[in-house]
Amino acid sequence: MGKTIAEKILSAHSGKEARVGDIVIADLDYLIGQDGTSGIAIDSFNNMGTKKVFDPSKIAIIIDHSSPSPNSGVSAIHKKIRDFQKEQGIKLYDIGCGVCHQITPEQGHAVPGDLIIGADSHTCTYGAINVFSTGIGSTDLAAGWTSGKLWFKVPDTIKVIYNGSLPRGVYSKDLILKLIGDITADGATYLALEIYGDAIANMSVDARFTMSNMAIECGAKAGLMEADKMVLDWVKAHARKKPNPVKADKDAKYIRPVEIDVSKLEPQIAKPHTVDNVVPISQVGDVPIQQGLIGTCTNGRLEDFQIAAKILKGKKVKDSCRLIIAPASKQILLDMIKDGTYQTLLNAGAVAVTPGCGPCVGTHNGVPSDGENVISTANRNFKGRMGNPNAFIYLGSPATVAASMIEGKIADPRKYL
Repeated sequence: MGKTIAEKILSAHSGKEARVGDIVIADLDYLIGQDGTSGIAIDSFNNMGTKKVFDPSKIAIIIDHSSPSPNSGVSAIHKKIRDFQKEQGIKLYDIGCGVCHQITPEQGHAVPGDLIIGADSHTCTYGAINVFSTGIGSTDLAAGWTSGKLWFKVPDTIKVIYNGSLPRGVYSKDLILKLIGDITADGATYLALEIYGDAIANMSVDARFTMSNMAIECGAKAGLMEADKMVLDWVKAHARKKPNPVKADKDAKYIRPVEIDVSKLEPQIAKPHTVDNVVPISQVGDVPIQQGLIGTCTNGRLEDFQIAAKILKGKKVKDSCRLIIAPASKQILLDMIKDGTYQTLLNAGAVAVTPGCGPCVGTHNGVPSDGENVISTANRNFKGRMGNPNAFIYLGSPATVAASMIEGKIADPRKYL
């Protein structure tokens, strides 16, 4: 019987014929941490009694969640990370470099066929470029730093097929929200997703990252796609490492198929306070909005801001609204400035924050007030996600956020395209 992408990558990295349900000890290609989790990982590493990491060239820590530091307690954690980086010789991306899940592929640390762990739940992002990448806890990260290996239970896989062509005003964010709404927030718990279809084949790599990023929001360990020519060209432009693309066998066994016809899909909205509380925009009703956010590891790439800029060009954010933009990396910010996207958004009334996670996690940037409604391109809308449990977060595409900023309420972007 054939193998899925997950089975193949875990087999190659464990040196055994791994099948669904097997427990394997696998070699890791890259390990990342961020400032919210790496302080604990450093303590765990020191408690293990290990003096040196297994390979400094395969480890990075990215300071992105509280960047720049909002208080002295966080500054102490940042200092611990910087001291550890100097001691161990690992890679550090300091404040302003960007979000870990943009930096890792953008800087060439992830290529097709890799096995990557990260102490952040959205490490599954790199599945878009054919990487088995998954989030783990801080102690597991420390164990990986020590040994270069980690144990995995080989997951079963759901095969997701998106048929048809994307309608005007519908984007990858709408596709992944539709899937999460259909199968629910725990519909793929400890499973992998393999994502296919004409809609995916015609989608940019930036847009594919959005989808794999949110695989965890339906419980999946990984959101895997094949490495087609578009992916291989993208990887060649960003990485020096040799890719080892992995395809599922034609007779691979899946736990179930899920097919979605996108040809008549509307823009989708996830309503508070769960990501699977998804409805078409025509069913949202009249929801006033006080704040918008475009950015994060989900939709903070150049293409996302270009989409929003096309809608906002020559228009203004409504006086009753605030629009925050948070580029996913410094390089994206520079690219936005170069092509005029940044100026267009600022002229429309947007406010820019440091490249990083910022408002998404609610550590210090853009915390909404009690009772306020936020429309965001982020990946989560749980109570308190943006720093205030008494606010209400709606999720949508960059186009939907831009349109909503013009009207001061959740608005259909199709009328502006």
